[in-house]
Amino acid sequence: MNNPEDIKLMIREKYAAIADQSKTQNESSCCGSGSCCGDVDYSIFSDSYDHLKGYAADADLGLGCGLPTSFAMIKEGDTVVDLGSGAGNDCFVARAQTGASGKVIGIDMTEKMIAKALENVRKLGYENVHFLLGDIEAIPLEANTVDVVVSNCVLNLVPDKPKAFAEIFRILKPGGHFSVSDIVLEGELPASIQAAAEMYAGCVSGAIQKSSYLQIIGQSGFQQIKVQKEKRIELPDELLLNYLSEKELVAFKNGNTGIFSVTVYAEKPSQH
Repeated sequence: MNNPEDIKLMIREKYAAIADQSKTQNESSCCGSGSCCGDVDYSIFSDSYDHLKGYAADADLGLGCGLPTSFAMIKEGDTVVDLGSGAGNDCFVARAQTGASGKVIGIDMTEKMIAKALENVRKLGYENVHFLLGDIEAIPLEANTVDVVVSNCVLNLVPDKPKAFAEIFRILKPGGHFSVSDIVLEGELPASIQAAAEMYAGCVSGAIQKSSYLQIIGQSGFQQIKVQKEKRIELPDELLLNYLSEKELVAFKNGNTGIFSVTVYAEKPSQH
C-alpha cells in the first residue's frame, strides 16, 4: 500500500471503527472484532494514564505508545496542540497542566473520533479545549501560534513525515517545542509486515528507522533534539505468525531488528 491517499483512507476507516469500541474491547482484540482491524492488540504499545492529573477514562481508548504530556514541559497559560487527538485523552491531561488560562486544541482526521472527543469535552465542561477535523500534513492553524505540540503514536502513520514535521515547525511560535511519542525501527521489518494494512494502522509498518526519524526532525529546522524515553516493543508470536512463517519468525526474532517506542523532544529556534 504505497499510495498516500489509500493509506490515509485505510487509517481513517480503521480508527473510525475503533472509535465505536471501548478501551477494554480495543485492548482485547483491537476493536472487538477480528474482522474489523485484524488482530493487532493496540495495548502492546500503550502506557497507563490513570495516574495522571486530568485523566478522563472515557477518552482513553488505549491507543498510545507513550506519555508525551509527561515530558512536554507544558506551562500554565500555554497553547497546546495534540496531533491525532482521538477521543481527547492527551488533550485533557494537557489541559490539567495549562490550566483554565491556557488553550488546548486536538486535531484528528477521523470524524468519529472528533465526535467522540466533542462528547467527552461537553461532559467535562471545559471551555478551553477544542477539537478540529484536519490533516497533520496540512494543519488547520495559523503559523507561529502554538507553544507546545504533543502527539501520541500518530506521526508514524502519516505518509509524508517531512511535511508533517514542517507543519509542526510552522505552527509553533519561535522558541516553542514539541514532545511526541512514536514507533521507530532499528533494522528492516520483513516485507510481509511492511505490506500489512492492519500492522500499518497498528503503528508498526508505518514506522521508519530511528536515525531517519531524527534526521527528518533536524532537516525541518528543529534544534535541541533529544530522545526523552525509549522502550523496546515485543510483539507476541501469535500476532507475527499472521504475517510470517515459523521459519521467518525465528529469523526475525533472532535478527537485529527492533521495534521501539520513543518520546522525542525538539525546539523551534527562538530567532526564526
